Amino acid sequence: MTARVGKSAADRTRQKILALIRSVPHGKVATYGSIARAAGLRSGARLVARTLHTSIGLPWHRILGAGGEIKLRGDHSIEQRLRLESERVTFRGRRVDMKRHEHKFAKRSPR
Repeated sequence: MTARVGKSAADRTRQKILALIRSVPHGKVATYGSIARAAGLRSGARLVARTLHTSIGLPWHRILGAGGEIKLRGDHSIEQRLRLESERVTFRGRRVDMKRHEHKFAKRSPR
């Protein structure tokens, strides 16, 4: 039996997603889709959500649905909004003011 050398593509993708989530600074937000695109995934918003859901110690409250919408429901949505407001993130109705608070990831250089 041989030992696995290096990380699988799935492990590398997961680590990239985790690093991107951690890079969203205090007072800023990102969408599931923008994280997926920054990780080089065309349609990976659900993978980002799943990664976030199965991880601990992340600034989960800074990650939102398209257009700045809180996708969580019930008490979790209230907690997310309160955490964001404590970071001085402002809302326009039920959505975060993305013009003011959206974190812009660095453009990926073409390979």
